Amino acid sequence: MAANSHSLYGASLLLLLLFLSGCATGGEPFSAADAFDPLERPNRAVFAFNQRIDRVLFRPAAEIYKQQLPLAFRAGVSNFFRNLAEPTTILNDILQGQGRQTVNDGIRFAINTTLGVFGLFDVAGSLGLTHHQEDYGQTLARWGVPAGPYLVLPVFGPSNVRDAVGKLPALYLSDPLFLISDEPYLGAGRYGLLHAGFRTLHAIDLRAQLLGADQLVKIQLDPYLFLRETYRQRRLHAINDYRATDKIDSALEEALFSD
Repeated sequence: MAANSHSLYGASLLLLLLFLSGCATGGEPFSAADAFDPLERPNRAVFAFNQRIDRVLFRPAAEIYKQQLPLAFRAGVSNFFRNLAEPTTILNDILQGQGRQTVNDGIRFAINTTLGVFGLFDVAGSLGLTHHQEDYGQTLARWGVPAGPYLVLPVFGPSNVRDAVGKLPALYLSDPLFLISDEPYLGAGRYGLLHAGFRTLHAIDLRAQLLGADQLVKIQLDPYLFLRETYRQRRLHAINDYRATDKIDSALEEALFSD
């Protein structure tokens, strides 16, 4: 299958999955409250700003990154940053009372950080230890905290009040990059150039993984509304731990992100 048709197929699958996943999962239902967007006017302004930044900076960098660097290198980078997210997942496993998943994810982190050379190789995955992704926004949702108004954050993109609040402990409590302490000439800690370099590489790697969905976004009559509803359905899907649609998820990731 050609690259463009492959990407369009994956994007179409994304659309189908996201708009049907609310029916396929249990838990928090999709209701009129989910369409709560009283900040639409400023949200659209931030959305337009983000699009300009992406067009000028992130997309070109992601295209060069994907075209010039071998797949094995990019896979290692993705594995490395996914491993860095494991402490956040483990803490949220505990907060959600998921004992078996806590053990699984703790062992994953230990194996991949050591045998996997700081997470560059997913050794734990080859041993059958499933990867999970939990965050503080999901935990707050499981605790019954409402999502609140939809928000578009500068650079970070789609969010809501609950998820925006959940980003703070992820950045300042359970992010291993917080432990980086640069040399004085690079700046100190979180605000140093070394830390900024890791953040930039992570952002480019994530953007490169999403290049396959760009065509679908471009053909939407209103990309803002499309991405808003896509985000809401995707978060609902995550809060419910991908129940009933794990196989669709695997096919989706392959269709969107494989070379």
